[in-house]
Amino acid sequence: MKKTIAGVDIPDSPLARAATDQIQATESSLMFHHALRAFLFGALTGLRDRLRFDAELLYVSALFHNVGLSVQHQRSAYRYEVDSANEARDFMLQYGAAAGAIDEVWAAIALHSTPGIPEHLSPLVALVSAGVQMDIRGARYDEFTAQQRDEIVQAWPREAGFKKKIIEAYARGMEHRPETTFGTVNADVLDRWDPNYRRLNFCGLVLGSEWAN
Repeated sequence: MKKTIAGVDIPDSPLARAATDQIQATESSLMFHHALRAFLFGALTGLRDRLRFDAELLYVSALFHNVGLSVQHQRSAYRYEVDSANEARDFMLQYGAAAGAIDEVWAAIALHSTPGIPEHLSPLVALVSAGVQMDIRGARYDEFTAQQRDEIVQAWPREAGFKKKIIEAYARGMEHRPETTFGTVNADVLDRWDPNYRRLNFCGLVLGSEWAN
């Protein structure tokens, strides 16, 4: 793997190498490359915004942020983000990572798709979300130079049809647990993917509750 891309050094610690090997062996190239791009966009955001962050933890968080969508979790009742965070926690425990680092990675992964919260927490939590959102929906797209974007995509390409394929990957990872999408952007995915999906509505739950008034 190239050591420096778009001016960002790729972590090469034993933990980082083990994470790379595990995710590359278990995820599709579409999801693996997305995770690597998310790391780079997150790191560039941190450098641009002059945030102090641990590149190794950002790398591990980015690699694991979508593993909860895999077939291994087809019977899970949790949000896929929680399954992903739990996988990262178990992985880091195997390598003797500090409890504080594990907790921060868990939070960064669990909250990466929750709008309006990550940017107010630690730099790691903020940057995992920022990197993912840039690669998925182009958040702050113009704050990256064309050279940065081109170099990242050249190293880890967005394959043809990426936009539709990533939505399908999310949908297939959540279609068995539609209730977990309540109040999240994941509801948008199933709303587009599954014609039989019906959103839960918060106001309907309040007005339809067992309370008399």
